[in-house]
Order: sequence, then structure tokens, then C-alpha cells
Amino acid sequence: QVQLVESGGGSVQTGDSLRLSCAASGRAVTGYFMGWFRQAPGKEREFVAAIPWSSSTRYYADSVKGRFTISSDKALNTVYLQMNSLKPEDTAVYYCGAARYNIRQPSAYEYWGQGTQVTVSS
Repeated sequence: QVQLVESGGGSVQTGDSLRLSCAASGRAVTGYFMGWFRQAPGKEREFVAAIPWSSSTRYYADSVKGRFTISSDKALNTVYLQMNSLKPEDTAVYYCGAARYNIRQPSAYEYWGQGTQVTVSS
């Protein structure tokens, strides 16, 4: 089993920045992609960004390109999502997950954290 714990969410205003963290524990995640998804009330879980644990390749949803950056610190078993120029439409619960493939599909993820709330007001 892999345990994932998100942190760093909060309430901010349009244009502000936040950095989310996803700390992994349990079995090694070296064979996985680590992804960030978000889910607003009444909506499906939406892909945001992903990074393979053993590579520097990064993947982003079009809606966040140029504003969000995914990164990892292997020594801390942690994945980050730096969110800049936040907009009200970014408001959602943000989830960290681990998948072996099909990284843009939430159904492919084997492990999920419990989520962290991000609220952006105008």
C-alpha cells in the first residue's frame, strides 16, 4: 500500500499563489506517475498535472499551463504543485494520486490522498 497525504491548501484571492504538497509513504513509488487532480462540487475529478517519479517529464492540463508547476523532492518522498496566478475557477479540492499509466484518467489511479481544499475568491 501507498499512503498519500496532501497539504498546503487554503483560501486566497485572485492572482495569489499556493504550493500544495503530497507526501508519500509505504511502498516505494518509483514505478508510478504522481498526479494532481481537482474536483469542484458537482463536477467530475479533473486532471491537473502529473510527473513520473523516475523522470523529469511533466504533463499539464491546458487550463493550468503557464500557471502551475509540478515538481518532486525524492529525498522527502514528496510531490509539489506550485500554483500561481490563481483564478476563481481553480477552486476545488485538490487530490494527489499514484498511477502506472493512463495518467489523465482518474480511474487509472491506484492510490489517492484525502484532498486539500483550495478556495480562490475574486
